[in-house]
This record gives sequence, C-alpha cells and structure tokens, in this order.
Amino acid sequence: MELQEMLEIVLAFEPYKLILSNPLRKDAQYRRIVVNRLGEGWQAEKYTEKQVFHENMATDELKAFLETAMRQEYRQLNAWDGEREHAVRVSKNGKASYMKKKTAQAPREKEGHNRKKHYILEEGRPVPPLVDMGIFTPEGKIVRTMYDKFRQINRFVELIDDEIGNLPRDRTLTVIDFGCGKSYLTFVLYYYLTQIRRLDVRIIGLDLKADVIEHCNRAAEKYGYDRLHFELGDINGYECPYPVDMVVSLHACDTATDYALYNAVRWGARLIFSVPCCQHELNSQMQGGGLSILTRYGIIKERTAALMTDAVRGNLLTASGYRTQLLEFVDLSHTPKNILIRAVKTNIPEKTRREALREVDALKEQFGFRPTLDGLLRGE
Repeated sequence: MELQEMLEIVLAFEPYKLILSNPLRKDAQYRRIVVNRLGEGWQAEKYTEKQVFHENMATDELKAFLETAMRQEYRQLNAWDGEREHAVRVSKNGKASYMKKKTAQAPREKEGHNRKKHYILEEGRPVPPLVDMGIFTPEGKIVRTMYDKFRQINRFVELIDDEIGNLPRDRTLTVIDFGCGKSYLTFVLYYYLTQIRRLDVRIIGLDLKADVIEHCNRAAEKYGYDRLHFELGDINGYECPYPVDMVVSLHACDTATDYALYNAVRWGARLIFSVPCCQHELNSQMQGGGLSILTRYGIIKERTAALMTDAVRGNLLTASGYRTQLLEFVDLSHTPKNILIRAVKTNIPEKTRREALREVDALKEQFGFRPTLDGLLRGE
C-alpha cells in the first residue's frame, strides 16, 4: 500500500485530531504539527521550540498538506477519530506502514520534565477576573499562595481547549452557562474564548438567584465584557433565542445537571462540559438485587450511586451522538466531586449507540432505578 492510500484511509475515518512528529532533520523548522478540526475545515498548530504558528485550511487541502509533510518533513502521523488511533510511519528507507488500534482519546502533549509548563492563561498578562479573585496581582503576577488555584483554572481551560476546534468560525457562537452562580470561571471562559482564541462569541449565564444575576452583570460591565450577560431563569424549560454551540454546567445540583444535559442534546450543542454537584436521585432509588453489598453500607451506596449516575449520563450522551469522556477535574470549591463530563457531537456508529443504551437498561434492571436524563431523552 502506498503512502497516498494510507492517508486516504486515515481521512476516511473523519479524524478530529492529527499530529505530525519525528522530523526528518534535526534543524527542522517545526518540532511537530498538530492539526485540529475547526468547523468545516482545519487548523494546523506548528510548534517551534518557543513559539506556535497557526494555519487554517479547507478539508480538500488537508490531504495534500499531509502527503507533502510525510514525504519531505516527518516520519510519523498519528490521528484520532473518537474510537481509534491511526498511525502512519515512514522508515529511513522510505517505506510507509499503517496501523490502527482502539482508543477513544488523543493524548495531551507532554513537555519534558526540565521544561517549564506552558499554561494557556499566562503569567504576565493581567486577567481582570483573576485579579479580583486574588490569583493575579494587577501587574499579572501570580500571587505566591494561589498557584494551586491558578493551575486548577488552567486545567479547566485546557479541557475546553482540547476540543475548541470543533466549533464553527463563520458566525457568532453562543455559549450557555447553566447554574452559573458567582463562579469566576464563567468570566475566565469569556476571556479565553474572546482574547486568546479570538472567537466571535456570546455567553449567557443562567441562575435562579436574583442577587447573583445582578452581581454578575455588574462584574461583566466592569470588565467590559459586552457579549457576556446573565439572566434569571430555571434550567428546566429554558429556551435560547440563538442556536447553541456550547453548554457549560458547573455545580448544577442533582437532577439540574440532567436538565442541562438534556437541553444541550435537544439543541444539538456541539460541545458539552459539565461538572456535576450533589447527586441524590439514584441513591434514594437503588435496590441491591444480587449485588446488595453495594447498597448495604450508606457511604458505599452513596458513592456507588454517584458514580453510576455519571456513568449513565456518559452512555446516554454517547447514545445521543456525542463522543463522551469522563475526566478528572478538581474544581475550585474543593468538593469531593472530581468528575468533568466532556462531550463532542460527532458521528457515533449506530451499533455503539445501541450498546450504550443496552448497558444503561441492564444497570436500571439490576438496581431498580430510573434516571431523570434517561426519561427526558426517551420522552418519558
């Protein structure tokens, strides 16, 4: 099989991320090139030792770009489509080989142990919300006692940044933040999307408390964030006047998270990021059946119910056409909840969707519970 055919196979699987690495020459201009899907096209991030350069290209340009790079500059190409990793390698004698294996997630790039970690929110660039939080000084320096929070906030941004290339660039993007509270992460998200990613975006924060909405709107005005505003309203039944591209739900309690996820699916949002808070629904419904050891002890039952809740949510999002991951995320409120649900709308095979629902049904039958999100999505 020729190199050209191998690249055609890789692209036929519609990958969302590709990485060119292992340069042919030590003096290569770029150490690696990371290509991310960007709306209907692609964006190449070209990394030197100290800088990164961006180039946008159409889908019909990508194949020629990859073929030229593999023939002239790099020995290895890795690509991920949400279910598999594809690898194309060119040996020293010019022979190409191709392989694929099952894997859901493209790994994050890891820097060497002796290299200072690069954060998306950089020290030296004052971010107004971080100054008000006491994490940055007015000059943009990190307050010595706030490094942990600084790293946590960057982790949140990194988890979004991994998938931001899946959003379109040809119109104003709409982001809904359900149960926003006074969390400054909403303001950090706006800063990241508009000042770092340079996206045309509007963010709507929704909360049930009038004083919270008033406080947040004043803060947005203070920072000059004119496309960020907050509204008083309930997650259940909320209707957005714009097409929704991203839904964020941080600390929505119990079934409020389910209504946030349901609305995101109903609107066809391309990206979903949710950090669930307290989860009581399944704990009150669970029956042990043949696995009563999991429900006999209160603390074990509570933790099992919380884990099952998020596992069911992950499967239901998969069944709804989302590439879904449950990732570790220790948030700023220092609660024991440390799971972030990240879902990207994509082409999930029908067989995978059916299997995801089958697993949910098996769990429901075993433990006798009826999850809210399951009922919402099935129209019950």
